[in-house]
Amino acid sequence: MNKDFNKYFEITTLDYDINKGVVEKLLMDALKYDFHGAVVDGYHLPLAWDYLKGSGIQVVTVAGFPMGTSGTNSKCAEVFEAIKDGAEEIDVMMNIAAIKDKKFDYVASEITALREICKSEDVKLKVILETAYLTDEEIVRVCEIALNCGVDYIRDSSGFSRIGATPRTVKLIKDTVGDKCKIKAAGKIWTVAEVMALIEAGADTISTDAAMEVMEEYAASQA
Repeated sequence: MNKDFNKYFEITTLDYDINKGVVEKLLMDALKYDFHGAVVDGYHLPLAWDYLKGSGIQVVTVAGFPMGTSGTNSKCAEVFEAIKDGAEEIDVMMNIAAIKDKKFDYVASEITALREICKSEDVKLKVILETAYLTDEEIVRVCEIALNCGVDYIRDSSGFSRIGATPRTVKLIKDTVGDKCKIKAAGKIWTVAEVMALIEAGADTISTDAAMEVMEEYAASQA
C-alpha cells in the first residue's frame, strides 16, 4: 500500500431507500475513520458539505446514474448543480449504449464537455464504465478515450450491475492507463482480502457501503 489503509475508501450510500438519518450516519463514519471521501446522491450534497467542509474528506457524488443514457446536456446540468451544492469529485456514468454502438466520437465529446466543466471549477472527474457489460476491447478503447480527454479517475462499476469490481478488470484498466490517471473500484466489496486484491490489481480508491466494516476487520487484524 502506498498510503494509509483508511485513505483508500470512499464510504458510499446510493440505495433507493436512504434518508437523512442514513446519510448522517455515513458522514459520521467518514469523519470517524478519516476516509478519503463520502459518496452521496445529489439531493444529500448540501448535507454532506455541511458535515465534511474543512475536514479534508472529499464530498463525492454521481451524475447520469446509474444507467448513463441521459443526454450530454443533462449530465452537464447535473454536474453544474452538483458543484454548486458542494461536490468536490463527481462520478459520471458513461453511455453504455453509445459504446455498444461504437459511437466513440460521441463518448469522447461527452467526456470532454464534462471535463471542461470540472476543470474550470477544480473538481475531479471520474468516469464510470460499467465493465460487466463491456468486452475487454471496449474497456480498453474507452479507457484510452478517457485518458486522452484528461479525466482524473476511471471507475469500473456503478455497483448496481450484476458484477461489481473485480481484480481482473481493475488490472486490465491499470494495464491500459498506467499511472496517467487513477482507478476507482466500486461495488460489493465486503472484506479486507477483497480490498487488498483490488489494490494489488491497481485500484487507488475503493467505493463501498461496507467501508466501516472493512476498517473494523482491518483494525482487528492489526491489534
